Amino acid sequence: EAQLVESGGGLVQAGGSLRLSCATSGFTFRSYGIAWFRQAPGKKREAVSCISGENGSTWFHDSVKGRFTISNDHGKRTVWLQMNNLKSEDTAVYYCAADRSGYCVGTSLGAAMDYWGKGTLVTVSS
Repeated sequence: EAQLVESGGGLVQAGGSLRLSCATSGFTFRSYGIAWFRQAPGKKREAVSCISGENGSTWFHDSVKGRFTISNDHGKRTVWLQMNNLKSEDTAVYYCAADRSGYCVGTSLGAAMDYWGKGTLVTVSS
């Protein structure tokens, strides 16, 4: 069965950095896009970033562009989200999710994901 397991969340001061990991199994990694979403208390879930397993293209929400980077390793079947210059508004539960289209267009347009992780909490203190 498909699994996505996030790790790396925690407490960090504003201006600091964290790297989140998404370890995957049970599906063909190279055929999926892997996206990061976040949900803050009282807010709707929003897409943050995505990387395509097909061609490595990436997408970022405007709110994190220039601060976050995304990368993957096909051998490890893992995606990382490097978060720099963190702000209080980045506080949220972060989820990774898999999109069988293999690309990031669906993520940017709000399409449904096929598999989800359970999330990891990121808290940015000011």
